[in-house]
Amino acid sequence: MVPMSIDWDRLAERIAGFQNFVLTSHIRPDCDALGSELGMAGILRQLGKNVTIVNGHPTPPGLSFLDPHESIQILGEHVRSDELKPECIIILDTSAWAQLGPMGDVLRRSKGAKLVIDHHVGEDELGAEFFKDTSSEATGSLVTRFAQHLKVPITKAMATALYAAVATDTGWFRFASTTSDTYRVIADLVEAGASPSAIYGDLYERDTLGRVRLRGRILSRTESELDGTLMHTYVLKEDFSETGALPSDTEDAINLTLAISGTKVALIFIEQLKGGFKISFRSRCHVDCNQLARSFGGGGHRAAAGAFLEGNLATVREAVLAATRKAMQS
Repeated sequence: MVPMSIDWDRLAERIAGFQNFVLTSHIRPDCDALGSELGMAGILRQLGKNVTIVNGHPTPPGLSFLDPHESIQILGEHVRSDELKPECIIILDTSAWAQLGPMGDVLRRSKGAKLVIDHHVGEDELGAEFFKDTSSEATGSLVTRFAQHLKVPITKAMATALYAAVATDTGWFRFASTTSDTYRVIADLVEAGASPSAIYGDLYERDTLGRVRLRGRILSRTESELDGTLMHTYVLKEDFSETGALPSDTEDAINLTLAISGTKVALIFIEQLKGGFKISFRSRCHVDCNQLARSFGGGGHRAAAGAFLEGNLATVREAVLAATRKAMQS
């Protein structure tokens, strides 16, 4: 196995000193966020710890199969911030204040210890101890390796959640982040009970008519620039009500444009229900998506990142496209 940069013994030592934990991740949670939380919760519970998972945003309906017992609580819906008084908060799959949403306030007020387990490049000063490996393909891989380091059995439920985390963050193993070590992790998760066919079916073969109609709009709005190397499209909030789609149905939609032959950089602008736009960046060239996103207050990886900007579509698109063109032409 490839040597890891995380000091697993140090992480185990920190965890051993606490009994009550809260786990959280980023807003608009994806499979890596949810899978990592559920996997880590499984580890801690087998160590005899008390664990509560609390997120700032609800689990997307299409990912509810990962949490069939609905153990993940939503701040303000299932639990109040003043009710959370953990000895330790573990933040998974993000290192940024902006990505924590309302859970950021909980983190700021908490007197408990804070630990971060993540694979993203950038990081903010969260007042936490970081356990990061930016070469890892997914935070779910890190959680799997931690379980293996502790020799904690990976249950079928944990394996399912962690497999989905790794599979989706690698684009079902087609992204450049996929290595031979990825398949070693995946093999261990399959041996622990994960079913690739069942997970793929739950993720990609349960489309609603609304989701299909929304993706039709996204594709029809795709614009090409710089001799077909830059593709961008957008989603407006009224598109959801008009098509019957959900905001979570935009997950991975950017890959539809990235798949167009000749594309080097792809962008999608998604209007949020409360205003402003979430921007997703994808690159398969020298352009660093993390640097681009960070210039707008976001972050992520070199090949994939995201940001959020207030404003209308024309203003946001003009600013982001100008920066993208400059980065592509430099």
